Amino acid sequence: MQYRTLGHTGIQVSTLALGAMNFGSLGHTTQDEVTTMVDTALERGINLIDTADVYSRGESEEMVGKAIAGRRDAVVLATKSGLPMGDSRNHQGSSRRWLTTSVEDSLRRLGVDHIDLYQIHRWDPRTSDEETLRALTDLQRSGKIRHFGSSTFPAYRIVQSQWAARENHLTRYVTEQPNYSILQRGIESHVLPVTQQYGLGVLTWSPLASGWLSGAIRAGRDIATSRSTFMPHRFDPTIPSNQSKLAAVEQLATLADSAGLTMIQLALAFVTAHPAVTSAIIGPRTIDHLHSQLAAADTTLSTDTLDAIDTIVAPGTDLAPSEKNDTPPALLDAALRRR
Repeated sequence: MQYRTLGHTGIQVSTLALGAMNFGSLGHTTQDEVTTMVDTALERGINLIDTADVYSRGESEEMVGKAIAGRRDAVVLATKSGLPMGDSRNHQGSSRRWLTTSVEDSLRRLGVDHIDLYQIHRWDPRTSDEETLRALTDLQRSGKIRHFGSSTFPAYRIVQSQWAARENHLTRYVTEQPNYSILQRGIESHVLPVTQQYGLGVLTWSPLASGWLSGAIRAGRDIATSRSTFMPHRFDPTIPSNQSKLAAVEQLATLADSAGLTMIQLALAFVTAHPAVTSAIIGPRTIDHLHSQLAAADTTLSTDTLDAIDTIVAPGTDLAPSEKNDTPPALLDAALRRR
């Protein structure tokens, strides 16, 4: 396992991070299965675990807490807040009111007295940067969180939040967690240059593109993954963007074979090869998934292989732009762009 410094924090983290989205009811995983995966990840050198309050409505945090009990100091623990945690209008977002409640809920579920990295799951257009940053700064000063970061923020919002922190003499975000894979490279043209400019750590999610780069999805096969059941549009072969992804996957599979690599090794090593990336978050649902992903921990791609990837999916290109989850609200809601 390789390690890198998380932004300017001085914290050393593994280049593969254990993502806990599939822990609990979403991934149909039991506590014993989760503990086994955490045990294996730690034994193989992973020291960063990333979860969120919304994953299985808190169940993921509870399972992670039980799995790391007695070895809290061995783990760099990250969680997130901001997506809806119920039907209440105020049980979401990044207001001071909600953050001061949600952090206490996460601490309780995780069974810890502090969180190493507390992340805002999505930019909240209803709340000012000053409000959010002041609440996070106060939580940091109280010792409940060590550092805080953002997740899936558009580049311009990252810049704005950095400016707001400086203007109001508040602590700034130290990390960003964007969607990044061979099939979704758009952040190379806008987000990653900004994170490098401000020295932010980058923890990428979905490096296997929701299973498209796992090796299980190929032309002529029925697409059946855990994601295809609750996100069918992302796997519908009649949709042009999915046809583009499948065409790229076929070329990438040939490239991986010629390099003597699995598709998973190719996909994860591509993400961690970018100098702006600190860690790639893997999200195994089973211990077999974890083992196949850990095999990429020390994989390094040659320049020729990286160049070949660039010819299949051009740098800075998203094959499915609608799946990025960072689209400005006015592009999604016509009322926001009409007088």
